[in-house]
Amino acid sequence: MTIYRWLVPPIVVTALVGFYIGPDKRWPSTDSLTTSSATIAEKYRADADRLIDAALTDNTAYQRIGYIADVFGPRLSGTPSLEASIDWVMDQMRRDGFDVVKGEPVMVPHWVRGDESAELVAPRRQKLNMLGLGSSIGTPPGGVTAPLIVVSSFDELTRRSAEARGKIVLFDVPFTTYRETQPYRTQGAVAAARVGAIAILVRSVASASMQSPHTGNMRYDSTVVRIPAAAVSVEDALMLHRLIDRGEKPVVTLRMGAQMLPDVQSRNIVAQINGSEKPEEIVVLGGHIDSWDVGRGAMDDAGGAVAAWEAVRLIKKLGLKPRRTIRVVLWTNEENGARGAAAYRDAHSNELSRHVLAIESDNGTFAPVGFCVTGSEFVLAAGQGVGSLLSRINAGTVERERDGPETDIAPLVEKGVPGMGLTVDRTKYFWYHHSAADTFDKLDAREVASCVAAMAVMAYVMADR
Repeated sequence: MTIYRWLVPPIVVTALVGFYIGPDKRWPSTDSLTTSSATIAEKYRADADRLIDAALTDNTAYQRIGYIADVFGPRLSGTPSLEASIDWVMDQMRRDGFDVVKGEPVMVPHWVRGDESAELVAPRRQKLNMLGLGSSIGTPPGGVTAPLIVVSSFDELTRRSAEARGKIVLFDVPFTTYRETQPYRTQGAVAAARVGAIAILVRSVASASMQSPHTGNMRYDSTVVRIPAAAVSVEDALMLHRLIDRGEKPVVTLRMGAQMLPDVQSRNIVAQINGSEKPEEIVVLGGHIDSWDVGRGAMDDAGGAVAAWEAVRLIKKLGLKPRRTIRVVLWTNEENGARGAAAYRDAHSNELSRHVLAIESDNGTFAPVGFCVTGSEFVLAAGQGVGSLLSRINAGTVERERDGPETDIAPLVEKGVPGMGLTVDRTKYFWYHHSAADTFDKLDAREVASCVAAMAVMAYVMADR
């Protein structure tokens, strides 16, 4: 989960939220919002309960997530495993009887990690638990060896810029929220290169750790030299910081075989059930099929992708016929480029005005809480009406999104499509996020089924009302 929404500057978020406070041309005026909400609950209670019951008694989603995670494993853009998983999903969707199933081509980056290591060489020798950051360049074949400087903020790096020249900079920044902590991963190499550092390490962006490094994408700036970038485990970052606090002068060797190869072709998976009365109007829901090259991408985001897929399969299985088309999109390359999101927007530019809602699940398939909305007051009120149908699975909280839309629907939201993100209990999410621990065993069958139920009810009612 790249979560580019956390990177949107506050002024842009304010502007987006402000824009959506006004009426949305896809939805009626804001008159009688309370009445509308009550009407939704009254009209759709029986169908919602059928969908919830079906989701809670069908383990297809849980089994399919496990199959993707265990059989195909990591699914980084540019890898055969990603393309094989896409082939399998499309074949299963055809067996499910979707009206349309197709793969839409997307050119994606092909970054290869290669062999890598980090080692403390003074005042003693110890291997460090590390993962190179996505899109980083590699080191020379023999690696880079240099003294370490530890900083806890960009401001501290600026104050100590003279000390950083020729050194490896470690950003030891405690996890608070992803929005606050993640910029050190994405922007740290640029900041360090500006003051003459030769490489960076970052304390893994993780809320808990058992010597588990967490990867994620990083960025370069054409105005400064590119330097290698890697994450180290929380424990190793703390140990290195303590050495310096004790007056030691740690020296580290970093070796990375990372390289960026030419772009290759991947695909967005697009499947739909056609609307019964207004098939030209579309509700989109989905998640991303790609993952990082460590772990198995079970919660990030095979779970979200399959939950969306299963939600629509159940709608069809129960014989429900929404007035509008419901389209499942499993985006490619969310993790290290978001090319799939941009490609979907461009491929469907002529019908974006007929997209009435876009829903994404990319926060883990843990116990669902509800949805966050980026859209007009009417869309918010309609979503809250649907939320009242989800109270039995404790997923009825529907609130305005404060941090910007989910990554893959962001290009649609920027074009005026109302957006929603499934919110879940993320207590453990950043324990596993972008690490080798993102494996199928972390998911609970009941929680996955509840995510399917929440997605199914929201998508169906919003497509039918």
